Amino acid sequence: MRAVRALLLVAGVGFGLWGVWLMRDFTSDRLLSTGTWLAGGILVHDAVLAPLTVGLGIVASRLLPHHFRAVTGLAFLVWATLTVVFLPVLSGQGGKPDNDTILNRPYLLSWLVLTGVLAGAAVVAGLRRRARAAGRTAADAG
Repeated sequence: MRAVRALLLVAGVGFGLWGVWLMRDFTSDRLLSTGTWLAGGILVHDAVLAPLTVGLGIVASRLLPHHFRAVTGLAFLVWATLTVVFLPVLSGQGGKPDNDTILNRPYLLSWLVLTGVLAGAAVVAGLRRRARAAGRTAADAG
């Protein structure tokens, strides 16, 4: 395990140094913009996303049956991550009125389908976990 940790440390430091190397030609305005973006990401995570996730986890632990808690948490984690990735196209960032080949897909519909598929998968997985637990209980009783 120490070798794996050391490898991850070396890889992380290497990628960090490579990132710094790529920024060597940045102007001071671009460096300030990058720093602001990074600090904003940390603030949004720590002030909004983390408390929201903890709050939803507490609510889910009180409302959801035991067999659905883990799969719902996993589905929410995947959904939240992909929603953050979807945000630029959902908000239309990067679109250009004079070039209709950019952002030319129904991104909102795709996001809604993703949401439905993840919710459906969580329900199916929760039902399967409940059925397996019921089968084990019946086998233990018999």
